[in-house]
Amino acid sequence: MTRIFWREVVRLGLVSVVVGSTALGSTTLAQVPPDSQLRPDNTLDVDNSIVNSSPDGIDTISGGATRGSNLFHSFEQFSIPNGRAALFDNGANIQNILTRVTGGSRSEIDGILAARGTANLFLLNPNGILFGQNASLNIGGSFIATTANSINFADGTQFSATPGTGTPLLTVSVPLGLQFGVNPGNMINRANGVGLQVDAGRTLALIGGNVSLEGGDLTAAGGRVELGAVAAPGVVGLNADNNNIRFIFPTDLTLSDISLTNGAFIDVRAGGGGSIAVNSRNLSLTRGSQLRAGIARGQGTDGAQAGDIDVNAQDTISIAELTGGLFSGIFNIVLPESTG
Repeated sequence: MTRIFWREVVRLGLVSVVVGSTALGSTTLAQVPPDSQLRPDNTLDVDNSIVNSSPDGIDTISGGATRGSNLFHSFEQFSIPNGRAALFDNGANIQNILTRVTGGSRSEIDGILAARGTANLFLLNPNGILFGQNASLNIGGSFIATTANSINFADGTQFSATPGTGTPLLTVSVPLGLQFGVNPGNMINRANGVGLQVDAGRTLALIGGNVSLEGGDLTAAGGRVELGAVAAPGVVGLNADNNNIRFIFPTDLTLSDISLTNGAFIDVRAGGGGSIAVNSRNLSLTRGSQLRAGIARGQGTDGAQAGDIDVNAQDTISIAELTGGLFSGIFNIVLPESTG
């Protein structure tokens, strides 16, 4: 008997056809459809990740290993082409979705990356992560993309994406840090328009080797954006308070370079709050690229306080060029018609 259930994925603005676990006619829907570029690696024993695809281009990710409020997923390949969406079908009790990529290729995200509820989403791929021009986020929590080798936890366990580390010891503990190895993969963002955006008050972080924003935009209104570039083995600390996530870079950690070009923006302006943190060896902003904090136009109240822009560059900071009427620069201001 064929059973087809219709479900509207409201946040994606798409309608999908979800095929139940029973057979469709005489043929069972494959866990990994031919046009999907999400391929589980089956390393989580009985709790492996499962991918089901709809005719409308939505790859729904279920399964995975749940430990308390942490949900672990593991993939050999994790990319999303333009016109497709990947939706983590997590429960409302999940606080952190921790996704590793163990294959040898980088992740190329040019579609929609989504999750249910207010879960924080961690994407870990040591080989590199590229966000294309059409990439976007639809998540309720914070988003952390990193090319670290593993995520470390407060109880001493690690969730590693490095081949040969064996079956992971999954934990109910909280994430404590990012463990980097030799030659971390690079992070590139070209997502423009809306770009990569999280909900108000959340954290958006790109922590990798060299980090390049090539015209791409990062937005976290009243929240926090962090960029970090790591050049050598070491641990970047992580301080998580629900959806508020901050990173701690040791003073002796060798850093790599961060560049923003072609009008790339980082924007945390809102009615108050909103902070930016950058940790690099060299930082360059060119061709109208900007770091923007402060009180947004028409927002704020008496006593409203903007957040900070913290820049730690071990060598140089370069700000150059005017493009399209925009100066490159770092701005933390109260805009016209605003209060704060």
